[in-house]
Amino acid sequence: MNKSSIKVGLLGWGTVGTGVSRILLNQSDLIRQNSGVQLQLHKIVKRTLPASRDGIDLPADCLTTDAAEVVDNPEIDIVVEIIGGVTDARQLIRRALQNRKHVVTANKALLAEHGLELFQIAAEHNVSLNFEASTAGGIPIIKTLRESFAANRIHSIYGIINGTCNYILTQMHESEVDFETVLKEAQAKGYAEADPTLDVEGIDAAQKLTLLIALAYGINVPMEQVFVEGITSITQKEIQYARELGYVIKLLAIAKLQQDKVEVRVHPTLLPMRSMLANVGGAFNAVCVIGDAVGPTLFYGQGAGEMPTASAVVADIIDAAKLVRSQTQVLIPRAWLSDSEVEISVDSIDNVETRYYVRPVVLDQPGVLAQIGSILGRHQISIASVIQKEPHGEDTVSLVIVTHDAIEKNMQTAMREIDALDVVKEKSQLIRIEEEVNF
Repeated sequence: MNKSSIKVGLLGWGTVGTGVSRILLNQSDLIRQNSGVQLQLHKIVKRTLPASRDGIDLPADCLTTDAAEVVDNPEIDIVVEIIGGVTDARQLIRRALQNRKHVVTANKALLAEHGLELFQIAAEHNVSLNFEASTAGGIPIIKTLRESFAANRIHSIYGIINGTCNYILTQMHESEVDFETVLKEAQAKGYAEADPTLDVEGIDAAQKLTLLIALAYGINVPMEQVFVEGITSITQKEIQYARELGYVIKLLAIAKLQQDKVEVRVHPTLLPMRSMLANVGGAFNAVCVIGDAVGPTLFYGQGAGEMPTASAVVADIIDAAKLVRSQTQVLIPRAWLSDSEVEISVDSIDNVETRYYVRPVVLDQPGVLAQIGSILGRHQISIASVIQKEPHGEDTVSLVIVTHDAIEKNMQTAMREIDALDVVKEKSQLIRIEEEVNF
């Protein structure tokens, strides 16, 4: 099929949808010159009308409230889902795929929960389901993992893939203010939602990590297998003490291949100040991928926003348009193939081995460090350094302890015993350290 123009329908016309329509209308000639495909924005579904066109010159009768005019419309070749949420988006994407339409989505929550089902429908009907904009906004990390690194065995992935958390931690580091103050500022600036739970508790980053792992390792990882800790417990003291030790705290999404198992975890992490990831500031995202052939690579850019995300969506539309023209066999990522042979499994967080930053608040009296050291030693945990900080209260102080490599299960057992000591007056802070990310 060599169609003169390929028609596109949008489900949703919010911030990202507006950006997509701007690019499709304003850059039509550039897209044709660079890709060889002619795209035509045919229909846009918006929940309510009328809608402000905000200076966008839409074709006549382009806007509708009826999703059937996109997903069931025989004229439309590519359906773009940018309404968000899970329930409605899932049903509409299912219908579009069953109607043999290629689909583009930015919906990481949907794919994390229902990716296996949707990709199998796509395979049955030989259509594509593209999702570049679901992870890291304008950074082309999905396409890179699917295509550029196809010949690499991926050793590890380290990602700063939630702009809200990165903005908050950057401001805490640079402005020396507490978490709650920065969160309110982020909400006022539009970097954080009114309910920031998905972001600050690490859930958004975990959903994105499952997609990166699916492409890097060919396995479908349910969310319940991802170890997740958010940033709500990070205090200004942790920011300050980390700085004194030569580290910066980032919310890091981590995947590491260890023989036939992969670590899958999202949590606050101490990174050496000298590393590039430690210097990714504000709401920006960055993803480090280490492959056996390519070595260490770093991708940096805007992780959200109207135009960066729209740019990623349009890139997927162009890829889908090329498939419409060629009618070739669509390649489904093996993580979501029903007959895929899984060679790699998810490792338990208990088996992770890394260094740790620990800060117990203890009575300022002789023998306390000996008690703590004895517990750590009994669980094969060696202390690399310990510093007694300024008084925490009238008769308490913070101890800042950095360990050598230790096994997570041993560390957690030791921390429960330490926190149960009479001389320990608050639940201890524990943050993992990643020294490997040093480029």
